[in-house]
Amino acid sequence: MTRAIRMTAHGGPEVLKWEEVEVPAPGPGQVLLDQKAVGLNYIDVYHRTGLYPVQLPSGIGMEASAVVEAVGPDVTDVKPGDRVAYAGAPLGAYAERRVMPAGRMIKLPDGIDDRTAAAMMLQGLTVQYLIRRTFRVEPGQTVLWHAAAGGVGLIACQWLKHLGVTVIGTVGSAEKGELAKANGCTHVINYRTENFVERVKALTDGQGVPVVYDSVGKDTWEGSLDCLQPYGMMVSFGNSSGAVPPVNLNILSAKGSLYVTRPTLVTYTAKRDEMLASAAELFEVVESGAVKIAVNQTYPLAEAAQAHRDLEARKTTGSSLLLP
Repeated sequence: MTRAIRMTAHGGPEVLKWEEVEVPAPGPGQVLLDQKAVGLNYIDVYHRTGLYPVQLPSGIGMEASAVVEAVGPDVTDVKPGDRVAYAGAPLGAYAERRVMPAGRMIKLPDGIDDRTAAAMMLQGLTVQYLIRRTFRVEPGQTVLWHAAAGGVGLIACQWLKHLGVTVIGTVGSAEKGELAKANGCTHVINYRTENFVERVKALTDGQGVPVVYDSVGKDTWEGSLDCLQPYGMMVSFGNSSGAVPPVNLNILSAKGSLYVTRPTLVTYTAKRDEMLASAAELFEVVESGAVKIAVNQTYPLAEAAQAHRDLEARKTTGSSLLLP
């Protein structure tokens, strides 16, 4: 037996229950993991509330670092004792021990400790595909990044600065603005006290930006489109304020022949070779010191419900961990 967070209904943080569960021996192509740290991400809230429906009863969580305890038949990529991490399906990372597909395991280099790994995999791989693949930024460009003081945002600001990109970031408080600046955000906009569209236009001499990275969703959708240059790309990759309502595509032509995409990490890491290449690039910028991973909150795994309350109340910054 082991312990894990489970849910039998969608709803508020109270649906997250700390329970004893059976852990089977790993089957063909599987590994048994002894988990060291679990990442907390906003997509976990979407799964909990049912915005992204999951079949119930279910575990929850998509990211962790671990040590391989045992391997099933036909597993050759990893062996017992290997330090690994993962980001993605199947759900169930909120657990002390679990069985996972061996093909989703990413071996950790010696220079990255367990907590850093758990805090950076999902968020770091997300930043990698957003800025290197979805819209490949170039030195000298200026981008708009919403929620710049969040876990994804802080990694993105550092990585973009490393690439020679100017970042305009939105935040919800003066304190978060200082944090974003300290992590490479060039211009900070407090969306509670300033009109971010007007500020972006002023900062870009009326030109707008070639790309907006938006994990906020409903509240920033219209304004984000208005910040784009002609032919600009709106990258919508989250819904922390709620889902974007149905869109009349004619608005894209009216605002400058714009592009819109709704990418997911699942798609960008579906092929193992692409996942490993993305992870290698992430490990490189972290080990070089160009990107530092800030673990600003830790919670016992059993207190996952409180971690969700803090996340939804926007009380967290940087990365948060649940510790088995």
